[in-house]
Amino acid sequence: MQLILVTGAQKSGKSRYAEQRALALAAQPGYLATARVWDEDFAERIRRHQAERDARWVNLEQDVDLAAHGFGGEVLVLDCITLWLTNLFTDSQYEREDTLATAKQRWQAFIEVSPPTVIAVGNELGWSLHAETQMGRHFVDLHGSFMQHIAAQATEVVLMVAGLPLTVKAPAA
Repeated sequence: MQLILVTGAQKSGKSRYAEQRALALAAQPGYLATARVWDEDFAERIRRHQAERDARWVNLEQDVDLAAHGFGGEVLVLDCITLWLTNLFTDSQYEREDTLATAKQRWQAFIEVSPPTVIAVGNELGWSLHAETQMGRHFVDLHGSFMQHIAAQATEVVLMVAGLPLTVKAPAA
């Protein structure tokens, strides 16, 4: 299996890059969205992102159980790890260690049923303001630990900076 992790700051071009890579690898890739609708602004953002993906895409949504995607194609974009972890963290009543254990278990189940190539998108947190609340700090800790877990498994890691992809971990020759 090829696991490509695309990470970077918000609005750094992660999703666009992941989509371009997927379309270069498959005629009809899957797009697994993890967002939950929190308010009307977020609902509009989701609608806009859905409208940007044309008929070449198989659009899927799973806010918690990633392994239930049911996609049988060759390439799957998972967007976004950060939103998925937010969902798990919220569902656990903000329990950091339980969420990390659950995330690792669910991630492994997802990998086991996924296509040969997965392009996973997630934010790099902690490059901005320090979280003011204990809950925010716990989420940053959880997120960082989980992203390190995924990066260790990944065959390739790409860091997006201002729309430019920087290869942090290259596939083995």
